Amino acid sequence: MRTVAVSLLLFAAAVFTLTVGRGGGWGFVNATAEAAMVGAVADWFAVTALFRHPLGLPIPHTAIIPTRKDTLARSLRDFFTENFLTESVVRDRMAAAQVSTRAGRWLSDPAHSSRVVDETAKLFRAGLLRVRDDDVAALMGNELLPRLMDEPLSVVAGQLLQEVVHDGAHRGLVDLALAEGHRWLSAHGDVVVDVVGARAPWWSPQWLDERVAERLHVEAVAWIAEILDDPRHEARRALDELLAQLATDLQNDPGTIERAERLKRRLLSQPQVVTTATALWNALRRALVVTLDDPHSRLRARGVAELTAFAQRLVTDEALRKRTDGYAEDFAVHVVNTYGAELTTVITETIQRWDGEEAARRIELHVGRDLQFIRINGTIVGGLVGLLIHTLTVLR
Repeated sequence: MRTVAVSLLLFAAAVFTLTVGRGGGWGFVNATAEAAMVGAVADWFAVTALFRHPLGLPIPHTAIIPTRKDTLARSLRDFFTENFLTESVVRDRMAAAQVSTRAGRWLSDPAHSSRVVDETAKLFRAGLLRVRDDDVAALMGNELLPRLMDEPLSVVAGQLLQEVVHDGAHRGLVDLALAEGHRWLSAHGDVVVDVVGARAPWWSPQWLDERVAERLHVEAVAWIAEILDDPRHEARRALDELLAQLATDLQNDPGTIERAERLKRRLLSQPQVVTTATALWNALRRALVVTLDDPHSRLRARGVAELTAFAQRLVTDEALRKRTDGYAEDFAVHVVNTYGAELTTVITETIQRWDGEEAARRIELHVGRDLQFIRINGTIVGGLVGLLIHTLTVLR
């Protein structure tokens, strides 16, 4: 395009030279060529001044990009921040994008949901395999356990226990323990008899020991059955009162707090804690890896089914779509407000790293074609203006 622009200038110069001093209609041609040269040279100067000094002459306000690239970079950054990374713009674009609708339609296809689940499983599996036992042990021994030892947990435990007792959330666990205890005692009466008999005094007759043990077993089974069948049993109320008092003491009684903290430190200082935590982690990881490796596992199938069902709800449930779009907008706005300034520094830092001549060359290569059109248009428009002026002069 630069060659075309220069060729037009040379053509105008040749026509002007060949028609100088010639009368008649050639005067119009000569005036047109003369004005075309002026327009071509003027626009050449304007375009060239953006990137370098015309003819190498240090004319003021030329070579603008090489000498002021840092200022231009900051201006570009501010323009981008003020016009693109604003909350209103981001929310408008997110609303127009209809994220939940598009995602719902795409994920409604089980093949697409399966693809998402497969990729997520691969990523999760790779992450699990990269976690080493030494890392888990170091995390437990160097980070979590020391923090737990230093952090007073009695008050928190008391508050949690108080809420559990107040809501009755412990009753299901109590019922389970009673049911299992009743089942075991009912099935292992001989064990109870043997244990009681082993602790009987040496001078007691064996038949008496057996009768006492059997009676104790029958009474224990009956007592547990009574507690299990009666939600208002005195033993249950006594346990609730005990737990409530313990919750209060854990929060307010210095002695109870100190004993609880000593117990916590004593338990956490045992080396078996780290070993047990690592072993539990390994068992969980092995189970997850095996499940994630199996493309037909129930976990993957459940994931695909749940994801597909959720996507179908996104398509049909307008209230859910609005909530999801709201979450997406809030997330995008949070990213922009939190990291927008850091994102736009990519513009300034990249341009500032460029050499001035390199920056001019990069920008000129990117927009130079359009800039050469300015020179071409300047040549043509200049020639037409020259023709018009010459025509008006002759007519006057």
